[in-house]
Amino acid sequence: MRGVGVPAERSGPAPTAMAVRWEGGHSASVLCLAAGREGLVASGAERGELALWGREGVPAGRLRLSPAEDDVAALAFSPRLPHRLYAAHGAAVALLDVRALREPVERLRFNEEEIGCLALSDAGALLAAADDSGAVKVVDLESKKVVRSLRHANICSSVAFRPQRPQSLVSCGLDMQVMLWNLQKARPLWTTNLQECGTEEDSLQSAGQLFNPPLAHSLSVASCGNVFGCGAQDGKVRIFRVTGLKFERELEFRGHSLGVSQVLFMPESYCLLTGGNDGKVLLWDVSNDIGKQQKSPAKSLHKRKGQAAATARKDGKLNKVASNEHARILPKLTIEHGEKVNWITCAEIKGSRRVLVADQSSSISVYPLPES
Repeated sequence: MRGVGVPAERSGPAPTAMAVRWEGGHSASVLCLAAGREGLVASGAERGELALWGREGVPAGRLRLSPAEDDVAALAFSPRLPHRLYAAHGAAVALLDVRALREPVERLRFNEEEIGCLALSDAGALLAAADDSGAVKVVDLESKKVVRSLRHANICSSVAFRPQRPQSLVSCGLDMQVMLWNLQKARPLWTTNLQECGTEEDSLQSAGQLFNPPLAHSLSVASCGNVFGCGAQDGKVRIFRVTGLKFERELEFRGHSLGVSQVLFMPESYCLLTGGNDGKVLLWDVSNDIGKQQKSPAKSLHKRKGQAAATARKDGKLNKVASNEHARILPKLTIEHGEKVNWITCAEIKGSRRVLVADQSSSISVYPLPES
């Protein structure tokens, strides 16, 4: 049954209410969502469909981008100019003015294949567009020129700028690579192959991994800019910390019984929302685990440096370590959505925080989140 939220433990929060359904904006499967600062929510769907929603979940505008055979696969509001909405439509990025939703103000065409993820820097000056060829085009929106081309060996599924660091990005892809970039350099500063930074549990299940490899689907950077999470096809969520010119794995836990399609750090916290192919949306609080590392960063770094020769190389390969699952990392909230999750985003509606979920249907499901 869709829409029942249940706590993970008896001592957890009370069950959430049934989902509120937002309908009437699309006739096709909703693929992506974005929440703006002024209460608007945008959704993109198959066949070029794009919709805007007001705070009450009523469609505030609809548009079908041409050509209609191309899907709207990613959306991003400008952080500085909230009326500007960028939409990935096929291999192009359409700039729309949400004050009067009609034909795009302009179209940016720098990618060669379908774009699956968009990211904007804090100031809204740079746009990163990741596509199915593995390319990430970083565009200066004032000059309309590509300032850097980054690349994965397979589809680049997710890219994100690090807050307060406009020259720094992280990305992941179906090549199982997670990469840290600086726009001053064409090559990644640090790379980790998820298949090679496994756990003892993974060693025991290596045969099964052949059928369930850790293809990386989604990543999200916490507001601090140094911590980010990655969700993969093996059902696991991995938390990394950036330290200087590299990043190291802080935490790893099995989040879903099937692939993790979406991860999203909530603003100004270490609470993480994840959505999976198992039809669940989970809320995790990793602040205690992250906090343990933050309390003594110098001691932690010194310890790791002493082990550097044995545990890490520049390509980010790590020796196998014990799984974090023994620490009983459990979700703070489990939402039994019941459908494969395409996208999740967080928005404040009627004074409380909600999670919005897009799935294989043409509607959007909205669930309340517990107060922190």
